[in-house]
Amino acid sequence: MSTKYDNNEAVANFVEYLKIPSVQPNINYDDCVAFLKKQANGLGLAVKVYEMVPRKPIVVLTWPGKDQSLPSILLNSHMDVVPVFENSWTYPPFSGHIDKDGKIFARGSQDMKCVGIQYLEAIRKLKNSGVQLKRTLHVCFVPDEEIGGHDGMEKFVLHKDFKDLNVGFALDEGMASPNKDFILFNGERSIWQIHVHCTGQPGHGSLLFPNTAGEKLRYIIDKFMDMRAEQKKILDSNPKLTIGDVTTINLTQVYGGVQSNVVPEKLTVVFDIRLAVSVNHEEFEKKINALCKEAGDGVTFEFEQKNAFVEVTKLDSTNPFWEAFKAAADELKLKLDCRIFPGGTDSRYVRQVGIPALGFSPMNDTPVLLHDHDEFLSADIFLKGIDIYVKLLTAVANV
Repeated sequence: MSTKYDNNEAVANFVEYLKIPSVQPNINYDDCVAFLKKQANGLGLAVKVYEMVPRKPIVVLTWPGKDQSLPSILLNSHMDVVPVFENSWTYPPFSGHIDKDGKIFARGSQDMKCVGIQYLEAIRKLKNSGVQLKRTLHVCFVPDEEIGGHDGMEKFVLHKDFKDLNVGFALDEGMASPNKDFILFNGERSIWQIHVHCTGQPGHGSLLFPNTAGEKLRYIIDKFMDMRAEQKKILDSNPKLTIGDVTTINLTQVYGGVQSNVVPEKLTVVFDIRLAVSVNHEEFEKKINALCKEAGDGVTFEFEQKNAFVEVTKLDSTNPFWEAFKAAADELKLKLDCRIFPGGTDSRYVRQVGIPALGFSPMNDTPVLLHDHDEFLSADIFLKGIDIYVKLLTAVANV
């Protein structure tokens, strides 16, 4: 079907990138690397490929600024996308199909191949208009963000190669907004995933033993669910709050036992906890320890994941990059809705090494479809986003 976007180079590049099925797990990133090298070539940008872990490339395209002694700007995006249930899609999920309304359907159209291409197309517009920015821009494409970024950004920020980029400020992904606002994220909750092990007296299922694992498990579940209910009440009672402002606690797994008529000696319950940025980590861990003690002897817990506390990025006059970003957004009449990100992105690793970072994807008037069936982004919103980045990148790179 012929569309008004047939001869649009930016849309063509976006669709080409979307057609690469860089889907978790066990991704071969070769096609992404080849595509990005071709983009770098077409834009006259230097390109380097780093590997913290074999077969997990980090591709960095660099546009040098006028003053290379100044800290640079990092524009980060990830190459990987989450799995698809193909039968639930209207169009094949790696076709980049554009329908009659100009909606581009593909896995990664919102999360987040759009942003990676928008960075590059904004640079193309700036270069074509003869602009050179004050600070260097590094456009970074990382692997494995969708599975925690452990072999990508988490390792990269600690490496000499990253330190050599001399990053002073970073932009990373945000989220679609179903209304006119643009959502901006300046921090993330800390992910704690814990396994609480309850041990007790085993025996025959027909008897009433004291001190069983099941009784202790019930106590733990009740207490954690009470904490969950408290947070839900706080969220529900204040329309100004979003999910990122509270601590979420969810029971995700229960395992243990051997068969139906045997009282088990051990049962385990798993909780996924996202700590609000206002929570004192030490005190929260003390609270978990106290609950385990109250539940009875032989109740212990271990962490599957335990994020350290990371300072949020300041949205005030102490952060000149924020001031430049905000001034450019105001000039564009963008209404920013500033929030704490509900999940986890690679921004947390960047902030962890002391670099201010903002999560922003210029996708308003767009239903939130990340990780959902029929993920799409309107071509008009995509193209408008490029013009938004032209302004924003100019502002932060000229600080």
